[in-house]
Amino acid sequence: MPTVKLTAEKFKSDIFDYTTEKEWKYKGNVPAIIDFYADWCGPCKMVAPLLEELSDEYTDKLIIYKVDTEVEQELSAVFGIRSIPSLLFIPREAQPMMQAGALPKAAFKEIIEEELLK
Repeated sequence: MPTVKLTAEKFKSDIFDYTTEKEWKYKGNVPAIIDFYADWCGPCKMVAPLLEELSDEYTDKLIIYKVDTEVEQELSAVFGIRSIPSLLFIPREAQPMMQAGALPKAAFKEIIEEELLK
């Protein structure tokens, strides 16, 4: 399954509506990763193919979304994105975790296995 482009509207309908809800409650059926990126960002370009590979490896177990911070400025502001890439790891039942900076594939897999799929 390829990564999915995420808009603020899709975020509110599929993940969490920050305009009406106060307490975090993830709407998805499987864990998710949200990649906040920009087209001009070198480290973002390094992470993108890894996320595509992981999306294929974890089909039906995980959804990987991509948020273009240049386009989706509201969503970037809601999460206080100051550096990119920034990755939001969303488990099914727990609070999301933000990680700034590019990660190697092994680190992604460890977080997916230990934090998202447990």
